[in-house]
Amino acid sequence: MRDERFCESYCPLTRAIGKIGNKWKPIIINVMQERTIRFGQLDAIIPYITRKVLTEQLKELEADGILLRRAYKELPPKVEYSLTEQGLSLLPILKNIADWNTSYENNQPMMGM
Repeated sequence: MRDERFCESYCPLTRAIGKIGNKWKPIIINVMQERTIRFGQLDAIIPYITRKVLTEQLKELEADGILLRRAYKELPPKVEYSLTEQGLSLLPILKNIADWNTSYENNQPMMGM
């Protein structure tokens, strides 16, 4: 669930975190990459996310202009998602975060060992 106080902040970083700052949105964006993907595929690829939370996150990402939802009028209903130009521009940032984690996680002692 989005915290509107973040989205209305004067700080650009705080506003950005308001849009993509929870644990699921960056994962959703990263899974989508440059492809068109259906809800069921996202649900199958992303572990531990409930269908309810996935639906909420997709709606927020669409409202923020990060992804495009395309519904087809057929039975059964078919809905596809793809990243907008704004969403695609997040991919290098997410890669940098993943690279940062990779470079530092190997230097950390394993917990519980």
